[in-house]
Amino acid sequence: MSPMSNGPTSNGPTSNGPMSNGPTSNAPADGAGDDLLEDPRTVRRRSLRLLGSLLRPVARPAWWTVAIVVLAQLAVVAGPALVAFGIDTALPALADDGDARPLVLAAGTYLVLAIGGGLLSAAVVRASARVSQAVLLDLRGRLFRHTQRLSLEFHERYTSGRIISRQTSDTDALRELLDGGVTTLASSGLAMVFTAVSLALLDWRSGLVLLVAVVPGLVLTRWFQLRSQRQYRLNRTAAARVIVRFVETMTGIRAVQAFRREPHADAVYGEEAETYRRTTAEAIRVNGVFDTGLTLIGNVTVCGVLLAGGLRVLDGGLDVGVLVAAVLYARRFFQPLAQIGMFYNSFQSATAALEKLSGLLAEEPTVPDPQSPVALRDVRGDVRFERVEFGYGDGPTVLPAMDLHIPAGQALALVGETGAGKSTIAKLLARFYDVRAGAVLLDGVDVRDVVPADLRRAVVMVTQESYLFSGSIAANIALGRPSATRAEIEAAARAVGVHELVAAMPDGYDTEVDKRGGRLSAGQRQLVSFARAFLADPAVLILDEATSSLDVPGEALVQRGLRTLLAGRTAVVIAHRLSTVMSSDRVLVVDGGRIVEDGAPQDLATAGGRFGELYDDWQSTLRT
Repeated sequence: MSPMSNGPTSNGPTSNGPMSNGPTSNAPADGAGDDLLEDPRTVRRRSLRLLGSLLRPVARPAWWTVAIVVLAQLAVVAGPALVAFGIDTALPALADDGDARPLVLAAGTYLVLAIGGGLLSAAVVRASARVSQAVLLDLRGRLFRHTQRLSLEFHERYTSGRIISRQTSDTDALRELLDGGVTTLASSGLAMVFTAVSLALLDWRSGLVLLVAVVPGLVLTRWFQLRSQRQYRLNRTAAARVIVRFVETMTGIRAVQAFRREPHADAVYGEEAETYRRTTAEAIRVNGVFDTGLTLIGNVTVCGVLLAGGLRVLDGGLDVGVLVAAVLYARRFFQPLAQIGMFYNSFQSATAALEKLSGLLAEEPTVPDPQSPVALRDVRGDVRFERVEFGYGDGPTVLPAMDLHIPAGQALALVGETGAGKSTIAKLLARFYDVRAGAVLLDGVDVRDVVPADLRRAVVMVTQESYLFSGSIAANIALGRPSATRAEIEAAARAVGVHELVAAMPDGYDTEVDKRGGRLSAGQRQLVSFARAFLADPAVLILDEATSSLDVPGEALVQRGLRTLLAGRTAVVIAHRLSTVMSSDRVLVVDGGRIVEDGAPQDLATAGGRFGELYDDWQSTLRT
């Protein structure tokens, strides 16, 4: 999409605005329904490919993190064994022979391992954070670059709220998994294995008690996985719906307030928020059942080990220190299992997010780069539509077999009712869309074969919205040619008649325009966009309803800038105001995607056709 494009009014499919009751389809507002239409195995493979491509650049630090996790767990699991040694060996040596060395050795080793384990755990946190931040930086960059590369058709159907959800809540879900989830899983899994092995080596009978207790623990964990899987998907979808609804409402807040739709918007948002609350509450309930059940199983297991071991201690079949260590191991065993269950929450959330992220990155531009690009250097601006047929997506044809020739340097005006196909013609010329059949030629070259950068330099579109980015007025004008000097920027502003307005502002060309140019009037924003286009110096200029939202003084100001802007270049002007149309060289009246009238504006005004009726109505408004 060209920097000059400000989201032109489309005759094609549009997304739901803030006044909408919701998506017209049954798909979730965040786009989760898109994945439901695909084969789950395909979605899973695509997600795994994305994850693999993100992890490959950080493979070495990731393996170092795993190594640190292993060392940290070995340090932790050695504790109960040292306690058993201290009670059964070190204390008798001190009592019987007065030899304190075994006790000092046990206590010192325990202290060293405790400190080392703590330091290693801290190192795990730092290492995993470095890996996760590197992955997220890569992912966010990919999302931004890919979304910019996608065609206008994608942006007209994929709401801004959904894109924001991909960049915020979905990447945050992945961050939560990478920051602590993966290391928690590795630590917990290793802790369970090391604990079970240590207990079996220390006392195999206590190990059998633990083995029996693992069965209900695993059953409970599996129940939790199945329930949380569904619940967390619902929760992520509900969260994304809240974000989408909020963004859409705030983006269209002027319309909401103008039509006093605040109560309706509040009710719709309240429904989404209530759904989010219910899904969150159910997720918390499932977590509560899992935590309570696992704690109960763990406590019963500790009681079983203590009872069975205690009876053996009384019979002399088990040392006291081994019993203490067995109780400690049994108590520690179920803590990692609870952490694994909690990890599954993060895993499900991240899996759902990864599916959506991979789905967005799998979107392909509907306007692909040419296979054998043709460079255009000295563009004259000769335009031809040869038997062009077009329709939006899989929808009906809106331009049936159009033939049109616009000689270089001619200013052509397109008029017709809303939906007649005027903006569609402009979008095809700017190659925001590709034709279904036929060809659009620029200087005899199919625009599908032109080097994209050359096409964007040669063809520039200015729309009604005149979108200005946050930053200075000079920076916004320089979007037309980023390498322009301040003198060239000021010359462009003088050419279209906006220099005096800018110079009178507190900081001149360095004045910040604020969000979307809020500090400037509609006419001033339009003139800044004209200066931007003048600086770009395209061979073909497209004006899509560039003056439709202006008042009479503002229009007069813009008309003076237009005369300078259009001079000596091919122009396609879409306008409802005949004051703009009458200054053009030629007028086309479009109806249903077909050209029904073609001629000079003065000739058509007196010919008695559709344009003549429009001209008479315009003249009558001037006399009243």
